[in-house]
Amino acid sequence: MHPSLSVASVGEGRAPGGESVAWLRISPFIALHLACLAPAWLGVNAVELGVAAASYAVRAFAISVFYHRCFSHRAFRTHRAVQFAFAFLGAAATQRGPLWWAAHHRLHHAHADTGADPHSSPRGFLWSHMQWFLCRENFRTPLYRVRDLARFPELAWLNRYDLVAPVVFAAAIFALGASLEPAFPETDGWRMLVWGYVVPTVALMHATFLVNSLSHRIGRRRFATADGSRNNAWLALLTFGEGWHNNHHRHAASARLGFYWWQLDLGWLGLRLLAKLGLAWDLRTPPAPVLEEGAR
Repeated sequence: MHPSLSVASVGEGRAPGGESVAWLRISPFIALHLACLAPAWLGVNAVELGVAAASYAVRAFAISVFYHRCFSHRAFRTHRAVQFAFAFLGAAATQRGPLWWAAHHRLHHAHADTGADPHSSPRGFLWSHMQWFLCRENFRTPLYRVRDLARFPELAWLNRYDLVAPVVFAAAIFALGASLEPAFPETDGWRMLVWGYVVPTVALMHATFLVNSLSHRIGRRRFATADGSRNNAWLALLTFGEGWHNNHHRHAASARLGFYWWQLDLGWLGLRLLAKLGLAWDLRTPPAPVLEEGAR
């Protein structure tokens, strides 16, 4: 899945519009999905479910708050060490590097739901959900979109070697399972690898992908934006606030995606905690006229 790996075009399929699906390069993505069949034979216990939930939550927070709100939109400020720590966790979600993610998201906002949108919704659900990033044309990072991020060598390194993070994270999960085995004999490294890395990683992938696909088709349009973005409360819960997608397209610079008190935004709550700890500051929120517009 690494954006800069070089693979011959032999065996590639064709996606809508002529883009080529790089089957060899996406083999880790396919393998992760196949590995999700393992629980049918392994079963599960409470310890593994707890680790799976924590694995999902910490990386969902990293994707929503740092990959999206911090890197893509610069909606708040933080220390470089904190920035890198959460960038590493975001990369551990196996959704590629922080510069790649932010660059394509910025392209999406610049050309939402048009032919220049990387995951344009008019091209179909499957395309906007995941087919777009499986094509070799979209593996590269358009650095001209993220020059502000590329000046941080640690982020550029993580983007270049984005497979390091998921490998390290998966190894740590395996080691956790092995260390727990004496106290919980039904758990071991391999079982924990499946439940602590494979299953929550694939679940988080598709929750994130649904923001690109479903949230441009189904839900409420509180704001009359120029694109087809919509709000979905249940998706907001799964993605730590990302489901408030119509809100986000109305005022993308906001670090708060759930604009109103009744719109649960777990990412915002976590970000406020970081701010109280002095780890984040200058949190941007929607101005009063925008809130009044959406409350009508």
